[in-house]
Amino acid sequence: MEALYLIVFFILGTLMSSFFCVVGLRLPRGENFVKGKSACDSCQHPLALYEMIPLISYLLQKGRCRYCGEKIAPIIPLSELIGGLLYAISYYIFGISIDLLIAIGVASLFVIIFVTDTTYYIIPDTVLFFFGIYFVILEFLKQGLTGILSHITSAIILFTIMYLMMLLGEKLFKRESLGGGDVKLLFLFGLVLESIPGFLTIFLASLIALPSSLILLYKEKTNMIPFGPFLLLGFAIVFYNQITTAKIIEFFF
Repeated sequence: MEALYLIVFFILGTLMSSFFCVVGLRLPRGENFVKGKSACDSCQHPLALYEMIPLISYLLQKGRCRYCGEKIAPIIPLSELIGGLLYAISYYIFGISIDLLIAIGVASLFVIIFVTDTTYYIIPDTVLFFFGIYFVILEFLKQGLTGILSHITSAIILFTIMYLMMLLGEKLFKRESLGGGDVKLLFLFGLVLESIPGFLTIFLASLIALPSSLILLYKEKTNMIPFGPFLLLGFAIVFYNQITTAKIIEFFF
């Protein structure tokens, strides 16, 4: 039965992430992501339902549009796979609980921002605002007023640290080093994590980003590297491993 639930959550994750990918691709362009039929980005031919089955359609069509033969953006199946895995992991770790709803929110946020930041180097305020309200409501239901006030304090601390890092980076490199969306993203992390695990998120993100950025700089010959996906990866590592301040203190002392 447990395996069945994992499969169900994986399928649910791929379905939801297919929609979140559309949100991520259309929202920054100001396009409606609720109404209108899905179509090929290259030839604009409307897609049938069987051409929109997450992962499976991409594999059956060998990664190309059936009508014009253009390659389907790899970010679409990749985001579907990430979403499916994160939804399944969420159920495996948290079971049926409020924590599961928070985890699903984390997974959904991951997919949308992964798409927007890697495609457009943008983290939309609309997305951050929506998930901010979502996390506040769930944390209030989970811990009450005292708990959510504690998380808001953590959010302010993490936002301030990231903002100061942005200012320092601009002063050192004489150019924008972090986007405003990255700074606001840390506020969102604080609504879910305590301050010290939040610091760990920044550290892990920077640690993962360094070698990855060097590779991208060498291959792509570009100095624009989206930091949002790395922050989200660090966040996911800390969140899904349920790393708390108490566990960090116990580890060191």
